[in-house]
Amino acid sequence: MKSASSPAQSKSPSPAVVLLSGGLDSTTVLAIARSEGFAVHTLTFRYGQRHSAEIEAAKKIARSAGVVRHHLVEIDLTLFGGSALTADIPVPKDRDLRPSSSTANEIPATYVPARNTIFLSYALALAEVVGAANIFIGVNALDYSGYPDCRPEYIHAFERMANLATRAGVEGKTRLTIRTPLISLTKAAIIRLGASLGVDYSATTSCYDPGTHGEASGRCDACQLRLKGFSEAGLEDPIEYGGAHA
Repeated sequence: MKSASSPAQSKSPSPAVVLLSGGLDSTTVLAIARSEGFAVHTLTFRYGQRHSAEIEAAKKIARSAGVVRHHLVEIDLTLFGGSALTADIPVPKDRDLRPSSSTANEIPATYVPARNTIFLSYALALAEVVGAANIFIGVNALDYSGYPDCRPEYIHAFERMANLATRAGVEGKTRLTIRTPLISLTKAAIIRLGASLGVDYSATTSCYDPGTHGEASGRCDACQLRLKGFSEAGLEDPIEYGGAHA
């Protein structure tokens, strides 16, 4: 007996890998991947960062999104340090992030050496195993803190390398694409896009140095960019802030 379903209806969704930190950008990217019909595998890292709030957020977001599988990878970048997120270095607060400021082109202490390269390498391995041709990452080249591994030229270089370094790429079975749907958007545009896709931003966390109960400082770079984005989007940020932002 023949099936009444068409080939298009019976075709399984294509797999994709999404790097999910539990933050605003990566959660928006997850929503984009799901809106495109991908069967999503999310990948989160416990790498020795200051707090576990973002890991718990990522777990809840992945469950809520109904991903195929949420992978939590444990690595220890505190062995190297070199960042305010992985060593005993103060998190910068109240920096002037305006493009015209003297600090606009400085790479801040919250930059984690080679972090995106490490994360994308794990994502590349997972993509090969699950047969994914698309890896999504929430990097942004506009409203960001000056990280060198968030630039388009870096992403293009990694993508070229990925297609030279994998069995699937060399054999021509799969052309791997690093998807960066937020790379040229302002934070306000990202928030409006996420809101249109039904993203619950109350589940996300962005602060580099949250308080004892998980409340955001409102003063680190990530908080400042987030607050600015919500203000420019004409929306209220639903997360809790300490101090003046409470």
